[in-house]
Amino acid sequence: AYCYHGQTLLASDKCGEAIRSLQESEKFFAKAEALCKEYGETKGPGTTAKPSEHLFFRKLGSLIKNTLEKCQRENGFIYFQKVPAEAPQLELKANYGLVEPVPFEFPALNAHWTSETLAAFDLTKRPKDDTAKPKPDEEVKPLKEPDIKPQKDSGCQIS
Repeated sequence: AYCYHGQTLLASDKCGEAIRSLQESEKFFAKAEALCKEYGETKGPGTTAKPSEHLFFRKLGSLIKNTLEKCQRENGFIYFQKVPAEAPQLELKANYGLVEPVPFEFPALNAHWTSETLAAFDLTKRPKDDTAKPKPDEEVKPLKEPDIKPQKDSGCQIS
């Protein structure tokens, strides 16, 4: 999130904040990489999963590195902005691209569903039914297959 936030800040000409955001992203990426490598080396089920070698993880590392270098280079040539000591706050609530959720409410219960009606659905009081037993399998008689002889005049030609 810090990486993509840094790209957004760079696009809005806030290069100093973008650098700080990308540095924070680099720090969290290094921590995540260490945890992923430790997970990949553990014994037990799931040992074939190596999250640190996943394509997204590898691309994210190079994206963070390249964007940080670009920000530092542009800040040295163009912007000359001071890098803040604190990382910029992430906007956790999206204000675009999402629809407001509609709160869900259960519909009102019908008057017919009383506690007496629900108690009538006791499956232990059902009648014993002998017809529910499976019928024995009938013997399947083998069918004689007709002799199919290949025909020479099938219409196919090999050229």
